Amino acid sequence: MGLHAALAVHPASGHGAAARIADTVADRLRTAVDRLDVLVANTVEESRELMRTSHDAGLDVLIVLGGDGAAHQGVQFCANHDVALGLVPAGTGNDFARALGVPGEPLPAVDALVAALKSGARRRIDLGRLGDTWFATVLCAGFDASVNERANRMRWPSGPRRYDVAILAELAAFRSRPIVVDTGTERLELDATLVAVGNTRFYGGGVPICPTADPEDGVFDVTVVGDVTRRGLIRMLPGLRTGKHLTHPAVRTLRARSVSLTGNSWPAYADGEPQGSVPVTVSCVPGALTVLA
Repeated sequence: MGLHAALAVHPASGHGAAARIADTVADRLRTAVDRLDVLVANTVEESRELMRTSHDAGLDVLIVLGGDGAAHQGVQFCANHDVALGLVPAGTGNDFARALGVPGEPLPAVDALVAALKSGARRRIDLGRLGDTWFATVLCAGFDASVNERANRMRWPSGPRRYDVAILAELAAFRSRPIVVDTGTERLELDATLVAVGNTRFYGGGVPICPTADPEDGVFDVTVVGDVTRRGLIRMLPGLRTGKHLTHPAVRTLRARSVSLTGNSWPAYADGEPQGSVPVTVSCVPGALTVLA
């Protein structure tokens, strides 16, 4: 039996970029598989139904053409159905693709996937689990989640600059809040600005908030930014792009298999998608997802 793949296309990703290149991506993928289903969906529900239909026909690999939101939906399906996942980045942040070392432009990414499909190269990576939801990159609560929430509401600018504008807007309303971070072996009670629980390094369009996170080590890296003034946070922000924030005296880092956050009602986001609010408990599930390498 030959290799059966599906290409999930989210036409709105990257302000229509995914729709514009979908035919080219599909043509290149067909050179490496025996069957390719093209699944074009405008809603999460529609996407899930199309994926289920392909799965019932013996799906081996799901390739997602879109941004982190589309990738997040692909992760849910693939982890629950033991289907391998491939990514063609065409969104605003593309943080999961970046963490996996996928080329940042769609067509080079497709060429890399074609090579992996032909060679059979795959690897298993860890995922985070929050209730019934999987996440691949970072769960955040606090200032960064509020930035994410604002960025999702914005229509301009596009790309990572959207996060920069959202940061400036959120600074005006910023204040630290009490939080309890409990890993089972360590417990922090403090006034904090944000907590980021990283399965991989990046969020917010390439910010390495958890610079040493490794999705194959079975644990999360946790970055806790304590009580800093608005001015102090402004000074810290440039260092976020380089990972230098870890040297700031207000920053604590932990490693943990599970993390519980309690003590306030901050919004919580994972993979850039809303996950309700604190309190939340997340666990790291080793080897939960197969990805094309």
